[in-house]
Amino acid sequence: MLPVAFFDTKSYDRQSFMAAPDADSIDWRWHEFRLGSETLAASEGVRAVCVFVNDKLDRPVLAALAAAGVKHVALRCAGFNNVDLNAARELGLTVTRVPAYSPHAVAEHTVALLQTLNRKIHRAYNRVREQNFSLKGLVGFDLCGKTVGIAGTGKIGRIVAKIFRGYDAKVIAYDPFPDAAWAAANGVEYVAFDALLARSDIVSLHLPLTPETHHLLNAGTIARMKPGAYVVNTSRGKLIDTTALIQHLKTGRLGGVALDVYEEEEGLFFEDHSGEILQDDELNLLLSFANVLITSHQAFLTQEALRAIAAVTVDNIHRLERGEAPLPGTGL
Repeated sequence: MLPVAFFDTKSYDRQSFMAAPDADSIDWRWHEFRLGSETLAASEGVRAVCVFVNDKLDRPVLAALAAAGVKHVALRCAGFNNVDLNAARELGLTVTRVPAYSPHAVAEHTVALLQTLNRKIHRAYNRVREQNFSLKGLVGFDLCGKTVGIAGTGKIGRIVAKIFRGYDAKVIAYDPFPDAAWAAANGVEYVAFDALLARSDIVSLHLPLTPETHHLLNAGTIARMKPGAYVVNTSRGKLIDTTALIQHLKTGRLGGVALDVYEEEEGLFFEDHSGEILQDDELNLLLSFANVLITSHQAFLTQEALRAIAAVTVDNIHRLERGEAPLPGTGL
């Protein structure tokens, strides 16, 4: 059997991967801890490692993996900014990912987050459980007629745009590589990023994290947003400068913020810290705002997405072991 070390594993990972086609021909070595310089010993004797967004694969870790005989780093996610790709190529390591496991999962969570925050569903739920049926403080707004700005029109951004169009909202979009034909066919208008900020009642982020998009929303760009606008981020936490976000929340410039990702989520998200004192002061402050809603990077977490992640990852593990190329679009 092919030995594979699986890091940062959760119960839902094991269930979906063990149910994937041909998964029973793999000797899965499950580890709840993350892969990093201190846990390299767990990768000895395996041909591949399966990692997630918070595993650290810098040059020293990759060099140690290569020296131990690892040939394949299989990311069970779309993002890859935690991997030194140049080092991996130099060391002869193949890196694969799952670029499009279920764009509908993330897109639907995006709109669910916004509507939960807008219509105060989370607050109403807690009230009713305490037999408080007052409607005071629960006023929201219609999405119909609002302008929604989609920053990034890849697979997820396009689905989000389509959902908002279904609400009869006006959708404008920014993308470094606009697709005029798609926009025309779906009633979407491409605009410059500054115009998107100035015109949008809701700004939804769907861009990858690159040097150009790091802190895309910062003190200056948030100041150019329409007063009272909402921000939704289900993409990458570092697209937003948290310090600037907090300052603009304090001044009332922003109407609301819905986040599934957070700039400093590493070591916090995906884990239970309910019995501890949270040491992240900015996250503590964000959690104290009534007009902020945060989920812990769960937008991808649907049955369909987990099945797709497992199927693509397992297929690539077998392909690489047979000396074949990875599935189209999955190799890095």
